[in-house]
Amino acid sequence: MSYLNGDFFPEAPAGERFARLLARPGILGIPGTHNGQAALQAKAAGFEALYLSGAAMTASMGLPDLGIITVDEVCFFIRQVARSTGLPVMVDGDTGYGEALNVMNMVRSFEDAGAGAVHIEDQLLPKKCGHLNDKKLAEPHDMAAKVAAARRARRHLFIIARTDAAASEGMDGAVGRAQLYMDSGADAIFPEALNTAEMFRGFAKRMPGVPLLANMTEFGRTPFFTKAEFEDMGYKMVIWPVSSLRVANKAQETLYAAIQRDGGTHNQVDLMQTRKELYATIDYAGYEALDASIVRTIVPVAMPQR
Repeated sequence: MSYLNGDFFPEAPAGERFARLLARPGILGIPGTHNGQAALQAKAAGFEALYLSGAAMTASMGLPDLGIITVDEVCFFIRQVARSTGLPVMVDGDTGYGEALNVMNMVRSFEDAGAGAVHIEDQLLPKKCGHLNDKKLAEPHDMAAKVAAARRARRHLFIIARTDAAASEGMDGAVGRAQLYMDSGADAIFPEALNTAEMFRGFAKRMPGVPLLANMTEFGRTPFFTKAEFEDMGYKMVIWPVSSLRVANKAQETLYAAIQRDGGTHNQVDLMQTRKELYATIDYAGYEALDASIVRTIVPVAMPQR
């Protein structure tokens, strides 16, 4: 169904719908979807909430994940993912793009763009991927002020406070920060870059009753765990933040090398999404049906032969 239909979007705000998903038994799996096409494919696979990673958004722009992206640029990604699927989207809010007033502006902007949840981290700029070394952390009370500002500004947005403190301050520091952030108005906690099952279990045991987010990123500090394993360790949400971008980028790299080598795409066609598959994913026919003056497109069955 096209988002141009007036009844495409549910009546409840995205933040409320996200909270309802979390209220159900079990763990919520949230895949990274770096653009609208990926979002549609994730929805077709059965996912009910989606994630926008700062690392994926910046990488898709040809930039590193160092806090360079702006609120307006993130809103461009939020709009396409939320608009194409109608699903609640969790968004990486980095450090909040400044101090308290900037965080409040971010919250309102993200809500207007269609976001259902945001996580804010306690790093200083230039921030880094949570699985890299030598991250610089904000003072706990400075981060708590950002969480309080987000809570005050939000109408429905679900607020997740991320702490990167485990690597430099140990579990005591990470838990202490998390408790302060919950007291300041966070709805959930994201302990980043835990690297053993014991750390995940230990953190969860020290934060009873708090919804926790786990990050299952490849090539990082966290070993591979399944969704069921994270649930068993006490987590309510798990994201796979950059997986879709990594797969897409690797496929594109292979394609461009083949064109350079072979002088064309003829040896790559079997690896491609067909026109028919693309049109089905984006509901081409549904958009056409909205305007009876558009002649129904006939998709070629196969490529013409030489």
